[in-house]
Amino acid sequence: MGCVSGGFFATQGVPMRPRAESWSLLVALAVAASGCRDSAYRAASKVDSIAAWRQFVAQHPTDEQLDAARARLAELEFAEARTVHTVVAYKRFLEAHPDSAQARAAKALLEALRFNAAREQGTAQALRQFIREHPEGVHRDEADALLRPLELKEVAKLDEPVMLARIAAQNPEDPRAAEVSSRLDEVAFSRATTAETQLAYLRDFPAGAHRDEVKARLLSVQLDGLLVSGAIDEAAALAARSPLGASLGDWPARLAKARALAALEATKDPLRRRALPGWTRRALPDVLASLRAADPMDRWQAVAELGQFVSVKVLDPLLEQLRAARHVLVRQAAFDGLRAVVRLLPRHVAEYELATRLEALAEKAQDGGLVLTRAALLDVSGQLERAAQEYQRAWDASAPDPVVLRRWVALRAERRQHFASAATARQLAAWAKDAATQAEPPTPATALFVARELCAARQAATLARDAIAAARREGADFPEDLEAFEVRAVEAQRLVEARLRDAELVLLEEDARARRCGDDAVAERIAAGEAERLEALATLGARPPKEWPQWVELVRWRDPSPRVRASVK
Repeated sequence: MGCVSGGFFATQGVPMRPRAESWSLLVALAVAASGCRDSAYRAASKVDSIAAWRQFVAQHPTDEQLDAARARLAELEFAEARTVHTVVAYKRFLEAHPDSAQARAAKALLEALRFNAAREQGTAQALRQFIREHPEGVHRDEADALLRPLELKEVAKLDEPVMLARIAAQNPEDPRAAEVSSRLDEVAFSRATTAETQLAYLRDFPAGAHRDEVKARLLSVQLDGLLVSGAIDEAAALAARSPLGASLGDWPARLAKARALAALEATKDPLRRRALPGWTRRALPDVLASLRAADPMDRWQAVAELGQFVSVKVLDPLLEQLRAARHVLVRQAAFDGLRAVVRLLPRHVAEYELATRLEALAEKAQDGGLVLTRAALLDVSGQLERAAQEYQRAWDASAPDPVVLRRWVALRAERRQHFASAATARQLAAWAKDAATQAEPPTPATALFVARELCAARQAATLARDAIAAARREGADFPEDLEAFEVRAVEAQRLVEARLRDAELVLLEEDARARRCGDDAVAERIAAGEAERLEALATLGARPPKEWPQWVELVRWRDPSPRVRASVK
């Protein structure tokens, strides 16, 4: 009987059924099939060539002698690679047989070939390439010894700080090490083009040749921040007090320009006063005083008003409210205000103010509040990946932070991660429901504070419902889950609104003029001020006064409204 194909139930391509009377035939077929496999292995053994063993391995992937076949194939291919003795030959062998008995020898031969080639080339680049490919190789120490003098010779051409730092560390006793350190200083200084990299230069090069120049650059940006904030006298005093102030050649002109713009703000003319950036806005000391108000609504509206100041002076109060305020809406308004102010400040000023605060935080104990502050600073500076890591560090699953949840909902929606955004919104809705469930029954003495807490819960529940609905409109994955999320969000919203209504009824019984959730007199005043400024500037621009270019600059520099800024030409 010849060899068969197709298994026990087929011969010559004709299906067969395993009837009892055919059992002897089936046994015979099985023995024949086994004999075919043995015959194939014996045939490959007889030929004993790479081609024969490759064919056996390809055609008999389940054969019980497959491991032996592969081992023999590896022996033959390794022998062939040794005969050829090239990098390509050993690489191909290792790709085909990474776990073979010959793999270790192949790796050693490959390393030796590469090392000899790098040594013959005699260049730092070739030796660095060898070290990258064989970081733990037996020739590593020898390669390092050959590389060090070559790298010292090419120091003047290198512009990679990490490499220069490594060369300096590896050659501390070499007379040329000073040249390496000097070159590293130059490269780092050339790359210190932002406040963050300039602060890093001062930190990493305590004896750097360019420290005064970097400090002068940072001082210049700090002065710009004070000028744009209207703190002109403070800026002038800082420049006069600093030994580096004299190196700022354009400082007198910048100071004179700021004083001229400040003179415009001292106008008594009614039309021009309505065109000023601060029209309808309270003075900063008054707004800061409201942060200590008894009513949480006064506090969160005051924090929202801080976001209307194009001033570095409001950054620390906003960060403090974000970190330490107890009411959720105060903290949420602080984050929103921080983002608004950072966007309005000149870019180089915003970068400086954020970088200096991040640098200061790095030196402090990292409690939860400070980690959250760091996350917010990274977030508003656009460093979202680093911010995400800090948000995660600050996260406490046993006490979910609704401010962080709201930010995650927004970020994931912006990245079109709609299901992830909806899943986070579900957590936000759960937080709102828990807040409503745990709220104390309102009494005349507690109704105000209960209502304000439930106001935060209502905002969270509404945002959660809207985010989940948006994910459904976008056709996000798992529509059945999204439908369940939305049902729970709507339930949370209804419960919160019912509890809020109960609290506000008690509150109104005590004071019919009490403000309710949704009252936003500050936002209305801000919107009215924007409209009046637009109208006043349009009137002034129709018949521009001689100082109109200065008015345009003042508006573009200090007005908190992007619409108003865009309206002047």
